[in-house]
Amino acid sequence: MTFIYPTTIFNLEGKTIIIPVVSTANVGQLAVDLIVASLSLERIAVLEPGFCVPVVGAREDGQKGITTSLELYGRPDVEFVVVQQRSPVLKSKKEEFIKALFDFIKTSKFSAALFLSGVDLSNRTDAQMMTPTYQIRPPNSPSVASSPLKNLLTLPIPIYTSPVQQQPSQQQAEEGSAIPFIPGGGLTRRILSSIPAGWDIPTASLLQFVLEGDNRADAGFLASVVVKVLGKDITQWKQPSSWRDGLFGSPHDQTLYG
Repeated sequence: MTFIYPTTIFNLEGKTIIIPVVSTANVGQLAVDLIVASLSLERIAVLEPGFCVPVVGAREDGQKGITTSLELYGRPDVEFVVVQQRSPVLKSKKEEFIKALFDFIKTSKFSAALFLSGVDLSNRTDAQMMTPTYQIRPPNSPSVASSPLKNLLTLPIPIYTSPVQQQPSQQQAEEGSAIPFIPGGGLTRRILSSIPAGWDIPTASLLQFVLEGDNRADAGFLASVVVKVLGKDITQWKQPSSWRDGLFGSPHDQTLYG
């Protein structure tokens, strides 16, 4: 199955790819929204939508065409590209999707991969109250020291440990013992645990403790951490126009209330 359908000519080699995982509060997707809007990134490809729950909608700012469940955004003069995922992966397609995703990252010759995920805030321990943002550097990934993710080694972002004591099944123990349990993290743990043997692309994850609700501020915080990790400076963040009506719906007509 073809994974990428380019909408424009674009060279992905050497770029860093940012991938938000559908998880608590969709904070990763909202952070990507801010990055796309603030840097005026353009859609450069549609990724195979058959892995996800079907979804379709209008594009931002009245652009021609439709929005699908998986899209790739970038700009030639920006050192990274971002995936936007608007619906979860189908249960029957999870393993197939993860394999296709890693194959895509490898064949595109990305220089690094960074996954974004939310974590259920209600599970946070006292020791995790000092900061909402944590990182995971999988042991089966090469060192980030000489990669675009090298700032993970110096920024004050603690290593994530699970706030939940979980008794894993035998299968979980075999597949994901090196990656801590992530409550509300969606496929994040499974993805990080599935990095293929001999993987040579530095890979890491940023996680943020959040609660469901108005998560615009959470998204802004996570987006600012992402760009700091990548050594990018965004002085003025821009919210996408779809947030005005799409995030909570259009305002009620006040004449309905007399």
